[in-house]
Amino acid sequence: MEWIDAFAGVFRPDVFMYLLVGVLSGALIGTLPGLTATMGVAVLTPISFWLEPACGFAMLIGVYNSAIWSGGISAILINTPGTPASMASTFDGYALSQKGLAMLALNINTVFSVAGGLFSSLCLVFFAFPLADFALRFGPAEYAVVAFFGLTMMISVSGSSPVKGLLVGFLGLLLSTVGLDTIHAFKRYTLGSPQLLDGLSFVPVMIGLFGVGEILYQIYTTDHSFTQNVFEVAKSKKFFLNFRELKTVFPLNLFSGAISVIIGAIPGAGGDIASIVSWGQSKRMSKRPEEYGKGSVEGLSVSCTANNAVIGGAMTTMLSLGIPGDAVTAILIGSLMMYGMTPGPRMFVENRPFILTLIAQLVIANIVILVFGLATSRIYPKILRIKKQTLWVVVIMCCILGSYAINNSYVDLVAMAVAGVFGFVLRKMQFPPGPLVLGMLLGKLLEANLRRTLAVTMGDYGIFFSSPICIVLLAVSVLSLAVPPVLQYVKDKKKQK
Repeated sequence: MEWIDAFAGVFRPDVFMYLLVGVLSGALIGTLPGLTATMGVAVLTPISFWLEPACGFAMLIGVYNSAIWSGGISAILINTPGTPASMASTFDGYALSQKGLAMLALNINTVFSVAGGLFSSLCLVFFAFPLADFALRFGPAEYAVVAFFGLTMMISVSGSSPVKGLLVGFLGLLLSTVGLDTIHAFKRYTLGSPQLLDGLSFVPVMIGLFGVGEILYQIYTTDHSFTQNVFEVAKSKKFFLNFRELKTVFPLNLFSGAISVIIGAIPGAGGDIASIVSWGQSKRMSKRPEEYGKGSVEGLSVSCTANNAVIGGAMTTMLSLGIPGDAVTAILIGSLMMYGMTPGPRMFVENRPFILTLIAQLVIANIVILVFGLATSRIYPKILRIKKQTLWVVVIMCCILGSYAINNSYVDLVAMAVAGVFGFVLRKMQFPPGPLVLGMLLGKLLEANLRRTLAVTMGDYGIFFSSPICIVLLAVSVLSLAVPPVLQYVKDKKKQK
């Protein structure tokens, strides 16, 4: 009966209208490079205070889910992630688009993003307290090992040249040290600029590498593949996976969803980490790992599932413990408190109807995204029909706008420009850009928690081998590094026979 009332509450005309407004706003925000889900929720939060809680949160939930999904649209069509969580979608999505399968890639993005969102919503219903309790057990040592595990994905995102990937990844680790020292607050590589005290912003660098770098490379190359692909997209008649392909990708996506919900429940983690980890692990488990990074439907579906599956885990931690799972849920905590509700275990007792309505909003928002995404998927490939010179200008302007809007800082624009030139050089020399972003993303998390752990233990590394969570994560990390070479060796031996 409670659930019937919760879903009926979502379909109230005013609540459903604001949910639609949120989904449409999120679709626009997520598609534009740099205008992240965090920014969208932050911009609309002041407006939500003028509304009753059900209406205000319907709009914010719509923006949150829709922006993560729509970030994959620009990742697929122009190789520029609309949000950080969509970075892994560029690995295979853009390659599919270049093969004339943009419609297929866009529909995969919609269906599997929604599948990930619905799966995480179910997990929020059934496993809220157990998942939150597990995340609460994580101390600095566990966080350090999680970051190390994430860094082992450098090899997976390096393509056919792990050595080149590691070189670029270590450069990303070096860039992550820019700013104030996490323990003693010493200035490091700030070049005397106060705007670098907080370090290099991740999003402008990502936009430069994947957006500006790609445009510069297209300008540099003289082939006509871009024009040819317009014809291929128009002729393509494959809009989705067949039943046999769905059966093949289902186990990998189920695994990806489970991993991403857990990562989402860990405070400070997010869709960017989850999608990279899921993509890398799926590549190792796949029967066709050689297709990953070259237009694999498995790789794209897994990364899309991971993006939105994080949301349920992050909401679990936020609602049951009052700890933000990511930047968006940190804003949502402030919104709840403005409405007089304090996130935590008591909220499930004192505000149970609202919690159920919130979960119902997550489910309905994903269904709206599914309908909207499939209905409009034919429109997005038409972007490829625009003159390439016009598209270059539009993408560059979006990159500039998105990079500056994050902090209103010219330093971010400089970082984006430098990263764009560097991205072009990497592309020209056939170095993968993914490991650099991964190094920047996880470098600070690894350094801060490793140093905190050693400060507490007076330099004793034994804590990493006494914590059960650390032991399991270290074992998985070692297996992640050791298994692929062994499997490749066995495969080479079989070919020689």
